[in-house]
Amino acid sequence: MRRTSFQAMGCPIAGALEHVGDWWTLLIVRDALDGFTRFDEFERNLGIAPTMLTRRLRTLVESGLLERRRYNQSPPRYEYLITDKGRDLSPVIVALYAWGRKHTGSNAPSVVLTDQDTDEEIVPGLVDQRSGRPLSAVDLAFLPGPGADPFMRERLDPELRAARRRRGAGNGDSSAGA
Repeated sequence: MRRTSFQAMGCPIAGALEHVGDWWTLLIVRDALDGFTRFDEFERNLGIAPTMLTRRLRTLVESGLLERRRYNQSPPRYEYLITDKGRDLSPVIVALYAWGRKHTGSNAPSVVLTDQDTDEEIVPGLVDQRSGRPLSAVDLAFLPGPGADPFMRERLDPELRAARRRRGAGNGDSSAGA
């Protein structure tokens, strides 16, 4: 079954999902950020079928998130190294960790996020890089960008968005309007 492409949407979130929209993808990137490089390491750590792992690794290389490098001539063996583009996904991985820890984790998680120098646990949060101000979903709004088509401009119209948020406020919805 062929997956729908989000490329034409022009939305940065949809564009990102073109590269990382499969659930195995972010787990492979997580492991690559942790230093895993070899096929058998990913396979063993994730419990993923070899055919699926082969497809995911190929997609990650094509997307520029991993680099494939031969490390053995006979038999040919490859390692998969995280690229700068792949490293740029680390805030996404950390945000998913924080959300999962808050909403799906147990009191005794198998993984905790720590400062690698001090081993102290980190409690991640979203911060505006310009001001340093902590952000929450109620502080955020998406507005049409310069490439927005008429549909996107209407969808993100501030007045319509405010009306939707008022409707959603009655049931605890505090989405960012995306």
